[in-house]
Amino acid sequence: MSEPETSGTHPGQPRPVRLRDALLRARIEAADRTGVVVDLRDAEVARLEILNDALDPLFAQVPDRIDLFDRGISQGDTPRLWIDVVAHIVMGRDKRMYRFVQDTRFGRIVLAESHDTTVIVEAVTDYVARRMVEREHAMVVPPEPKSAVAPPPRRSRLWPFVFGFVLGAAALFGLAVLAALRSW
Repeated sequence: MSEPETSGTHPGQPRPVRLRDALLRARIEAADRTGVVVDLRDAEVARLEILNDALDPLFAQVPDRIDLFDRGISQGDTPRLWIDVVAHIVMGRDKRMYRFVQDTRFGRIVLAESHDTTVIVEAVTDYVARRMVEREHAMVVPPEPKSAVAPPPRRSRLWPFVFGFVLGAAALFGLAVLAALRSW
């Protein structure tokens, strides 16, 4: 670093730093950092686009009637190559490693990690196949289970009524006979 500039009036005194100069230096430093970040992000997006192109033959084989997969690259703070709603590929910390992850209700799990696109393409192929099988199982309507024991036949409600009526009439007749015998 150089020595601070001095004013002409006091040769030994440092010149006060102006806020405008400090802001200008801070803006230049921020622009340099932003340029590096943008370059890194562009490199990540480029690598994800290469992987996306490598996945084209796989998704060309998926039937059109299956709408589980919505592949695309989202550009944000962290660029991602989305496979479906819950699975995506991001670049690792070193920006050269692909990381294939799936979001679950218990957190994010890493399905595959590699520097090689063929390894990731194979992992995505396995994932797509599993999702298609899960969809087939979910779409199948299981047959109604036949009950092993037939329900008992429904009884008529007439016979209990008739039995109760006859029993009640007999009880009343018996009470009437008892009352007649006592009064005699």
